[in-house]
Amino acid sequence: MNNGPSDISLLIMLMGGCLVAVIFIRSLSSKISLPSIVGYLVLGVLIRVSDNYLPLLTEEAWQIFEFLAQIGIFTLLFRIGLESDLAGLIKQIRSASWIWFCGVALSSVLGFVGAYYLLQLELIQSLFIAIAMTATSVGIPVSVWNEANALKSRRGELLLDVAEMDDISGVVFMALLFSIVPVLRTQSGASLIPILSKNIVLISLKLITFGALCWFFSRYIEENITSFFKDIDSSPDPMLVVTGIGIIIAAGAGMLGFSIAIGAFFAGIVFSRDPNAVKLDASFETLYDFFSPFFFIVIGLKIEPGSFGGALGTGVILLIIAILGKMIGHGVPAYFADNKIGFLLIGFSMIPRAEITMVILERGKALGDWAVSSKIFTAMVLVSTATCILSPIIIRKLLNRWHQNTEE
Repeated sequence: MNNGPSDISLLIMLMGGCLVAVIFIRSLSSKISLPSIVGYLVLGVLIRVSDNYLPLLTEEAWQIFEFLAQIGIFTLLFRIGLESDLAGLIKQIRSASWIWFCGVALSSVLGFVGAYYLLQLELIQSLFIAIAMTATSVGIPVSVWNEANALKSRRGELLLDVAEMDDISGVVFMALLFSIVPVLRTQSGASLIPILSKNIVLISLKLITFGALCWFFSRYIEENITSFFKDIDSSPDPMLVVTGIGIIIAAGAGMLGFSIAIGAFFAGIVFSRDPNAVKLDASFETLYDFFSPFFFIVIGLKIEPGSFGGALGTGVILLIIAILGKMIGHGVPAYFADNKIGFLLIGFSMIPRAEITMVILERGKALGDWAVSSKIFTAMVLVSTATCILSPIIIRKLLNRWHQNTEE
């Protein structure tokens, strides 16, 4: 069925309105020191509510939003991988690994216990919450640390190391989770353990193989390709070539049974070792600023307005779990490695849950209510919003109280 001119015009107007709103939200967020993703989520909810009075979300509109959101997922995870410093992380792994392990372990255990025993959710739903709780949104605390000129301090470097390890482990756990949930849904009893073990081994081998291929490409091929395209034509921007290759790698991951998000993260890591490619990241900002907000807008679109009331209590419980998991899991080891200042700064800096957490939940909701129900989805969006608002406020006050320098 073809749409009339008015339908197409309304659809184009909706997309243009979203882009204008994104620019306004980004500007307003910087002025009031609030993460812009909060505004994007609210924008999505407002569009969903408006659809009750004006039919904006036609089938074609949903398809376009979903497509833009998928590209948004790619840009989000590609950038996280691109900004990863694996070489530097390996050098500092001894100082950061214990803090990372304790934080991830406690966050996942508290998330699962709280969901399964306290909220009495199903096993698979509890596993999604447990894995989502392990992730950290490094961009939010880093912006505050950078604003205070504290990112290159000893504690700032420790924060970056631990947060990068959180990102990497979150992506790996996500891959493992999506490999076992179909088995958990269809199998039970004594046959479950060997089947799960087989699936975990297979997905681990596939991850290792895919990672090895990415390393080989990064080590022996990437620099030659990048140089070739820079030599033959300086326009279009070489970053478009980097992005195009990244999309191909992400698609390859999808063909191997991984998600596009996982492939995008590995694709970013492929180029992170090449300083020439990383310098092109400034050119990537335009693509990132255009597409990434649509992922969070679609998150807001998928929230059912009537689910807020029922999700509020669940969200408060999960928020407490989210804060305790990071404050105790990351903060206590940081206390023994440093002191009270390290405990508070590292602990509160690791609280925000945004990109990877939302990717896990969004992919889970796409599977159906048996994986992530509307109530859980809304509750975790509330958790993400609250942590992204609270954490920067507290970190900023702590950094103003304890000025960090490169010797500290």
